[in-house]
Amino acid sequence: MSFLFSDFSGWKAYCEERNMNLFEPVLEYEKDQKGRDEQRVWEGLGKAYEVMKNAVETGLKEDMTSRSGMINNGAKKVYKHEVTVLSKEFQNLISRALAAKEVNSCMGRIVAAPTAGASGILPGTLYTLQEIHNLSDRKILEGLLVGAGIALVIEQKASLAGAVGGCQAETGSAGAMASGAIVYCLGGNIDQVFNAVAITIQCMLGLVCDPVAGLVEVPCVVRNASAAAIANSSAQIALANVSGVIPVDECVDAMGEVGQSMENRYKETALGGLAATMTGQKISKSVLIQDIEMLPDENPKEDN
Repeated sequence: MSFLFSDFSGWKAYCEERNMNLFEPVLEYEKDQKGRDEQRVWEGLGKAYEVMKNAVETGLKEDMTSRSGMINNGAKKVYKHEVTVLSKEFQNLISRALAAKEVNSCMGRIVAAPTAGASGILPGTLYTLQEIHNLSDRKILEGLLVGAGIALVIEQKASLAGAVGGCQAETGSAGAMASGAIVYCLGGNIDQVFNAVAITIQCMLGLVCDPVAGLVEVPCVVRNASAAAIANSSAQIALANVSGVIPVDECVDAMGEVGQSMENRYKETALGGLAATMTGQKISKSVLIQDIEMLPDENPKEDN
């Protein structure tokens, strides 16, 4: 049997007892659970990463206007803007996370990592990381496996679904996956990887899921960009061996506890938060009217 991802401490012990790299138990798990040989796993990962990169490129090159009108080529505007807040690399990171998520909002092809609502975070971070550090595709794919392992543990101990745990469960989990993958790809050890995950969760704990008009557009798209930024800051802190103090397993337990206590109106129901604002309600009514007008007549009049 492959290692079952129930907690981070067990994952670490499994690696240390067998002198394994952090990604290797995830590779074993994938082979065992899916009945695939190792080559097929790597091929699948390669295809997933290509879809991620294509989503970034599509979002930065093609028209990204959603049916609701709430998404209107924001990624391209950020990418091309002449003022850089920190650096061009940071501008690229933010615009790429926005781009991949805008593709999702405009019904394009993405990788749910771990969900469609958080689909811009891993593409934005890993695309930019590879560009800056000239990393091989193999190293990035190993990072994707590390991220998958992180998601498996979070899924067991808390949740990955906004409808269950709020946006902390979606963009929070994706940010944790990204920060762990970043630290791994840059040569961090197991403790540093897991510390990055803990810090990211601490930064995103309690984030509600309040999609305007019930659409995964606002504030979902911009949260992908902010989560990508948090993932990088957490990775930078962890690589410097600055402790998050609270162990990663306890952080995930806290995420689960917060998600359970969160009121339902903050769990993807579009009944609270930004969705319940005056503007949010106005948009919701407008979108609903548009959808009704687009529905075909169920009882068309017969020709005379």
